[in-house]
Amino acid sequence: MILPVYAQVDLTNGRWRKCTISARLFEQYLGGKALGARLLTDLTTAGLDPLSPEAVLIVNTGSMNDTGAPSSSRFNMTFKNVLTGGIASSNCGGPFGMLLKKAGFDGLILCGKAPELSMVVVEDGKIRIEACPQLQGLDTERTQEELPERYGKLVIGPAGENGVRFACAASGERVAGRCGAGAVMGSKNLKAVIAYGTREVVKANPEGFEAHTRKWVKLLKKHPMTGDSLPRYGSAGLVSKANASGVLPTRNFTRGRYEYYEEVSGETLADTRLTRNSSCVSCPIRCERRVKVKGKEVKGPEYETLGLFGPNLENRDLDLINELNYKCDLLGMDTISLAGTIAFAMELQEKGMGDFGLKPGQPDDLPRVVEDVAYRRGPAGELSVGSKALSEKYGGADFAIHAKGLELAAYEPRKSVGMGLGYATANRGGCHLNGGYLALLESVGVISMDAQTPKGKPELTVFFQNGMEAASAAGFCLFTMQAMIPGILFKFGPASFACRAAGKVMLSARPLLGRIWKFMPWIMPINCMLVPHSKSIALVTGLPMTIGKFFTVGERSYNVERLYNLREGLTAADDALPGRLTRTPQDPDRPDTVVPLDKMLPVYYKVRGWDSHGVPTAKRLKHLGIPLPEGG
Repeated sequence: MILPVYAQVDLTNGRWRKCTISARLFEQYLGGKALGARLLTDLTTAGLDPLSPEAVLIVNTGSMNDTGAPSSSRFNMTFKNVLTGGIASSNCGGPFGMLLKKAGFDGLILCGKAPELSMVVVEDGKIRIEACPQLQGLDTERTQEELPERYGKLVIGPAGENGVRFACAASGERVAGRCGAGAVMGSKNLKAVIAYGTREVVKANPEGFEAHTRKWVKLLKKHPMTGDSLPRYGSAGLVSKANASGVLPTRNFTRGRYEYYEEVSGETLADTRLTRNSSCVSCPIRCERRVKVKGKEVKGPEYETLGLFGPNLENRDLDLINELNYKCDLLGMDTISLAGTIAFAMELQEKGMGDFGLKPGQPDDLPRVVEDVAYRRGPAGELSVGSKALSEKYGGADFAIHAKGLELAAYEPRKSVGMGLGYATANRGGCHLNGGYLALLESVGVISMDAQTPKGKPELTVFFQNGMEAASAAGFCLFTMQAMIPGILFKFGPASFACRAAGKVMLSARPLLGRIWKFMPWIMPINCMLVPHSKSIALVTGLPMTIGKFFTVGERSYNVERLYNLREGLTAADDALPGRLTRTPQDPDRPDTVVPLDKMLPVYYKVRGWDSHGVPTAKRLKHLGIPLPEGG
């Protein structure tokens, strides 16, 4: 077994050293966000300012990066969340992760602050820090163009340099978007990390791995979601489905349907703006959209950007959304948090609670607003702190649409209550993916499930949260998990008896799902093509990985993240959503169109093996092999 090699880099004095991850930690966490969470917990103390020199930034690969496994290019950034004060993980499919691994390192642990704007250069097992004043103020595209072509690059734009709390980092045209990774890099005077090398991943069973990979790629290409819908429309194809289900956020989450949704739908994008589709490294799904902005071909918007810069701002100009998406990428800002904060600020302004120089009803002004936020200038510059901090200054907490401080993704949870539970319990805040993404089962997928009932939602949320954590630990794209849904259901459609029955079966399985975690490694000691990830990991690493152990990696990761949040002062009171979503029905004639967190959270805690205050019990931690926190 080849163990992961990390480098600890002190930006203050330029020193670095290699360290090898133990076999035990490797088997327990694999890599990516799971190992990142454990290392961040071990290497830091409570109460650190996330933008201080003492704060730690971990950039690491998953165990499957650069192996050729399907959709395995995802690398991770782990740090203290700039918006929530809890754990942060930001994931990216750009080429940097692959090149970091080729350079001889599975991860970097960065601390300190460089005396001037600098970059970390990783090459063939060695590291150096170089000053780069010539890159100051450049956008993410220009920065990467100025750096040597052969290197994998991870860079920030002006927003990161200026300390915008939701600034992101970019690798190629992909971004580590959420939680403020760009702000953390900027606070360390770190403009870029670049990597190059020629090391190849040594596989435990190369012949078996190649055979398994061929079978998996064939499965993905045959599946209606990963082989047709995502390549054809990308995630943008969810706009029409979300509108039909009432989960398309409109006018700062006051409604779930938008009259002009067709003008910003994935179908319209594909028919009228798409130049071609593309993909991240080593991905057969090819969900990336390519569009033209002012005559230049660039990466197109994902569903979240369409939903939040479109209907949530009552903007139906698709060309403008494409432009805003590109501008955010250049400046280095998370489109979800930025668009959500703009929507909140617009409502504050309309209610006379603040003046941010916005022009509601005039979408053409949005490019100016985006730039003002990135450069923190003028009244709109105040939006750079995010909606939670803005609400603490100006009021409006009931309609500041965030969880724990992180703005919600583009799923209106009053018509998808399991997604609401996921938002509330997601360790990094209002994230659909860290939250388990039950909207796919309740509202925008092929399975017909009662989206309003709280029954069964805690059990399903835990199941999918753990699965997604495990996939991220290995470096897999979460879209690969969608192939777990039987492809035959897509032949019938959501209104069919088969799809309705599938939803009822999943909800009725809650007693089993509620108890399965106590015995997961023992009751699922197998590998099969329903969850191909575990066998792929075993064939590459030589670890005795099974489906049960794979999901247990995810559960372990989720608990470590929870412990970090508790250490930093978050409590069960933070497992919450704004009043608009929990007290005001989306449909005034249907009182059940709210998110009933009070009915779901106690069950969720019990399924997780936590006490009634949302604290992991000593028994559960011991079962997972997680050290008890001090005083625990």
